[in-house]
Amino acid sequence: MDVSADELAGVLELFGGLTRRELERALSEAAARSGAPEPELGPALAAARRSFGVVVVTHDGTSLYVAGPTAFPTLPEGGEDLRHILSVDPRDVERAAAADAVRGRYNRAVRAAIRAGDGDRLRELLDTSYDVEAWAPADFEDERDRIEDALAGLEEDG
Repeated sequence: MDVSADELAGVLELFGGLTRRELERALSEAAARSGAPEPELGPALAAARRSFGVVVVTHDGTSLYVAGPTAFPTLPEGGEDLRHILSVDPRDVERAAAADAVRGRYNRAVRAAIRAGDGDRLRELLDTSYDVEAWAPADFEDERDRIEDALAGLEEDG
């Protein structure tokens, strides 16, 4: 079972946030119900985090994966009954805390893209900044200015 960032986000939205172990179990249950092989969570989760479809937030002292600003949450096949199957109480993760977590990861991604001279990634991150602002109480204007300056520098060099 291949799982997309949007499907990971769909499972996470059901509960507000899940630990990695809980997410693994949820995906295992969904795969079993749909008759698909269990997904390899590592690569799917890495790709979802890189695209900001999934983010990690500390909630009540626990690291939780939550649906991120670029996600369009969709349940994977077999995921319809996960809320009834897993004995996990829904969690209410504050968007402000989530925005802080995104900002740190986002700024690291911007620095890496600038160092690499990766204009495509910078344009992707520029778009993501608007998604973050729509998703949580955050202002990413300074980050956009930094990206636009970097893109202008790349255009001058190219």
